[in-house]
Parts: sequence; C-alpha cells; structure tokens
Amino acid sequence: QVQLVDSGGGLVQAGGSLRLSCAASGRTFSSYYMGWFRQPPGKERSFVAAISWSGGTTYYADFVKGRFTISRENARNTVSLQMNRLKPEDTAVYYCAATYGSPTNNNYDYWGQGTQVTVSS
Repeated sequence: QVQLVDSGGGLVQAGGSLRLSCAASGRTFSSYYMGWFRQPPGKERSFVAAISWSGGTTYYADFVKGRFTISRENARNTVSLQMNRLKPEDTAVYYCAATYGSPTNNNYDYWGQGTQVTVSS
C-alpha cells in the first residue's frame, strides 16, 4: 500500500518554472514505477512522465520532452517533476501516481490528490 501527497502547484507566467513534489508513504515505495499525469479542464487525464524504481530509466510524453524532468529520491520517498518553459496549454491538475505495471499507461495502482498548475499567457 502506498499513499501519495502531491504539492508544488500554483500560478506562473508563460515561460516560467514550477517544481512539483510527491511524498509517498509505504515501505515498498522504491519498488514502484512513479509517474505524473495531468488533466486539463474538460479533458481526460493523460500521461506526462514516469521513472523506473532505480531512477535509471525515464519516460516522457512528446509534448513535455526537453521542458520537464522527472526525478526520484527513494531514501526520502519522494518524486519530483521539474517543469520549465511552461506554456498556457500546460494548465491542468497534475497527479502523482505509482504502479508495478506499465509506466506509460493510465492504469496506475495509487494516485495522489492532485495539484493545480495554472500558466498565464
């Protein structure tokens, strides 16, 4: 069992940066793929980025490659998403999630509560 708490969202101007964090509780945190998803207003939730249990492999949606960076620190049970060069279309609720399964689909096992990111033009 893993409990996830997202934080770090906020309002930022286009071109700015934000860093999202996810704190996990549970002894098996290091065994999971960790991912970030987002859900823009009126749209479905979609994959943003994921990272393997060791941190050695990362996955990104095409629309964030080169702008976002996912990282994890197993000793602190945290995963982060550094978001640079933000665009208004990045506005969404961002969710942290954990899975034993495929890291790039939506069928994650555990989800955070979400944190709002708003990018103004």
